[in-house]
Amino acid sequence: MRRFAEGEALSGVVREALGAAARVAGVERLRGGSKKGVYRVRTDGPRPARVIVYSWAEAENFWPGADGVDAAHPFAPASGLAPFLAARRTLDGLGVRVPAVLFADDCRTRFAADVAVVEDVSGGTLEALFEADPVRAAGALRELAAMLDVMHGQRGAQYGRVDVLERGGAAPGESCQGLVLERALGDLAEAAGRDPRIGAAAAPLRNRLRELAARVAPRTGHGLIHGELGPDHVLVDASGQPVLIDIEGLMYFDVEWEHVFLKLRFAERYPVLSRPGLDPARLDLYTLAMHLSLVAGPLRLLDGDFPHRDVMRGIAEHNARAALALLPR
Repeated sequence: MRRFAEGEALSGVVREALGAAARVAGVERLRGGSKKGVYRVRTDGPRPARVIVYSWAEAENFWPGADGVDAAHPFAPASGLAPFLAARRTLDGLGVRVPAVLFADDCRTRFAADVAVVEDVSGGTLEALFEADPVRAAGALRELAAMLDVMHGQRGAQYGRVDVLERGGAAPGESCQGLVLERALGDLAEAAGRDPRIGAAAAPLRNRLRELAARVAPRTGHGLIHGELGPDHVLVDASGQPVLIDIEGLMYFDVEWEHVFLKLRFAERYPVLSRPGLDPARLDLYTLAMHLSLVAGPLRLLDGDFPHRDVMRGIAEHNARAALALLPR
């Protein structure tokens, strides 16, 4: 039985963030997280406030264990206070809006896990704003495009997560496309064992991945990408500015990887984010690889007790169909 944080457990870190007089008056665990807990905490006292608490406790991570995975791999699970703070420092230094950190602690004396208290951005997600106020959302989307121009314009000779590079580490492999191909072949093997349609088409899918990878030319230099940026990972503040969240996976990588995910998640709104000069060969390889990842990953998550099961089944179903549609006729 998973046990999530309650008001009493969070009171110590909230007081550290807001002052000794702050008293927890209400706690809401927000839906959606699969690697960390996200809690909205309301306080009373002399200065009532609302904050968000991130908890990287083991009970908050719904993903099965990943034994033997190289922690420096760009696609290794990115979770914890250290990658969060490294990503925040990087983005803040570029002027890219992220939630302000009010308190962060990994000593586990005030709370039994890595924890951070951050500002509660009041405007909700860009995804919700598209439905509630399309005009305001369109402005935020344009601002997001400008943010991504700044990020993608940063160049790094090495690829890898920013926390790994910041501490002098290095990602494995010889190229981004090589890592994507390796991961895609693994995702294909896993998905083939879980979805009979993928299993029946495993050989042509494998051949197609290798064919697409062979078309990709070598490249030096990589852009800074979020790695999993959908409209649910963008908040909008009171002034209409986009605010990036779930930033732990921030890395230097081929920007085409980001654009494939952006196109998938923003759909008909993607043209605002699209940019010229993207490599068509990389886009082709990364699109098929992304679809296979979004079959294997959600089905793997369903091995455990992740609560929002219909959502994961829907993601896997959509991407299985999309992957099979990319096979030559």
